Amino acid sequence: MIEQRARQPGLIRRIILFYVNGFRQMTIGRTLWKIIFIKLFIMFAILKVFFFPNFLKTQFDTDQERAEHVVDQLTLPAQGMTH
Repeated sequence: MIEQRARQPGLIRRIILFYVNGFRQMTIGRTLWKIIFIKLFIMFAILKVFFFPNFLKTQFDTDQERAEHVVDQLTLPAQGMTH
């Protein structure tokens, strides 16, 4: 039994080979992965630049002011909430 274990590749190696061989044999999957990566790039790179400006950088001059504003916003009681 020990001799048999020595000849078999390790569990991690088998898992890696499973995925590598799976990606090599994909046809439609490659196209889908390309679409997924393009969408992620659009969401995180392009939309962030145009729709999510750096509010703290434009409104406050120092890191101390930014930190105080964040703490104030996080510790304010919720407005409009009823118990």
